[in-house]
Formats: sequence, C-alpha cells, structure tokens
Amino acid sequence: MVEEMIEKEIEVEEKKEKPKEERIGILNIYTTFNNTIINLTDLSGNTIAKYSGGMSTKQSRLKANPTIAMFVAQRIVDDAKDNGITGFYVKIRAETGQANPGPGAHSAIKALTRAGFKIISIIDTTKIARGGPKAKGGRRGRRV
Repeated sequence: MVEEMIEKEIEVEEKKEKPKEERIGILNIYTTFNNTIINLTDLSGNTIAKYSGGMSTKQSRLKANPTIAMFVAQRIVDDAKDNGITGFYVKIRAETGQANPGPGAHSAIKALTRAGFKIISIIDTTKIARGGPKAKGGRRGRRV
C-alpha cells in the first residue's frame, strides 16, 4: 500500500512540467511606401536579425507590398525561434511627417501572430516634424 502511494507521487512529480521561460524581443518595423525593414533586437538593444523587402524580392516596385512584408516577417520568425524568443514589443515607424505607416506594417504583425508569437504591445514611433528649415520650392510648391 505504501509502495503504491510512493510510486503515484513519483509519477505525479514526473508529469509536472516546468513552465517555459519567456524570452522577449523588440521588433522595429520601418515601413515607407517604397520599402519595409524589420529589425529584431533583444531587450538590451543587440541586433539579432535584420531583413528588408529588397532581400526578399528582385522587383523594386514590390518592396513595399504587404505580401513581401509577410515574407520578411517569416524570415524574422525563423531567427526568433532559433534564439528562443516567444514574445515581442513592436515599434512601428513610418517616414517622418507621414500620417500613417506603409502597407507592410499590418501584414507583418499579422504574420507574427499567425506564427504563434505573443505581441505584448504595439507602439507608433513615427517622428513628427516640428517646424525646422523651410521646404524647398516657394509659395506654390516645387513644380517638376
């Protein structure tokens, strides 16, 4: 009777799995209307992987395409899994002065969530022009 109880306790201890340690990374997504660049770093800022739309396609007109951004995100996913990263802080940045990021930002985040990563927060870090030097061109703007 006592032996059976000891065996059951040993089985219960073996079944208990240790909780998997979560490793968090910072994902910087820079999207313009010409390209998408994704940079993966650890929390201290050391770069783990960096890919752009130009590394995934030969046609320059497709660099800002959502499909290409998805392929870039997939390459980031592979590197993140190799390094044991399970979640991301996402920072999206568009070109300075633009109202919204390029077309690749949304599809890149979508690809990351489909791959099973935990997105902790999404921050827009687009720089805003606050005056600065006078724009070239005069009153009616620059004419081509």
